[in-house]
Amino acid sequence: QLRFVESGGGLVQPGGSLRLSCNLSGGTLDPYAIGWFRQAPGKEHEAVSCISSNIGGSSGRADYAESAKGRFTVSRDDAKNTVYLQMNSLNPEDTAVYYCVVTITTVRNMCVMKKGGGSWGQGTQVTVSA
Repeated sequence: QLRFVESGGGLVQPGGSLRLSCNLSGGTLDPYAIGWFRQAPGKEHEAVSCISSNIGGSSGRADYAESAKGRFTVSRDDAKNTVYLQMNSLNPEDTAVYYCVVTITTVRNMCVMKKGGGSWGQGTQVTVSA
C-alpha cells in the first residue's frame, strides 16, 4: 500500500522560504503523478502544484495554481522516492497543512491538479507569521 510522508514544514517569516519533502513508501514513485495540496483552517483542500511522471513522454511536467506560480517549484527524485516543493516569498495566506498525494492524469499521462486514489497523509504544517 502506498504511503506518503510529508516533512519540512515549520514557522517562517513573511518573505521566507521552505522546502517540503514528500517521501513514498510501499512502492516506487516512477509511474505516479504527484500533487501538493494544502488545507487552511476551516477550508477545503486546495491544489498547489503537481508533477507528472518521467515515464511515457510526460517528462516530469509541472503545473501550478495561480497563487503558486513564480514562487513555488515542484521537483522529483525518483531514485529517492521523493517529491519536493520549494516555496519562496511566503506570505501569511500560505499558512496551511500541506499534503502530497497521487493525482489523476490526462490520456497523455500529464498530471492534473486533482486528487487521485488513496488517502491523505498526516501532512506538514506551514505557518507564515511575523
